[in-house]
Amino acid sequence: MASGWANDDAVQEQIDSTIDDAIARARSELPKGESLQDCEECGAKIPQARRKAIPGVRLCVTCQQEEDARKATFSGYNRRGSKDSQLR
Repeated sequence: MASGWANDDAVQEQIDSTIDDAIARARSELPKGESLQDCEECGAKIPQARRKAIPGVRLCVTCQQEEDARKATFSGYNRRGSKDSQLR
């Protein structure tokens, strides 16, 4: 049952849009090109197994963990902050 100006599948559209945005962001962050021998942040040697497992890798494991922790604080666009959710 639709209420107000929202159509029947508005919630599903928001969910799908949020998932599509997350997938696009994740794909854009994938490494590209040839893997580096040494970490571009700290200069540590990147093991052959890591270079083989992740083509285009640019950071060692330690620097990658720090980078992932920094990105985890980014929340992106909050679709739950819409007018409809504030009225409930």
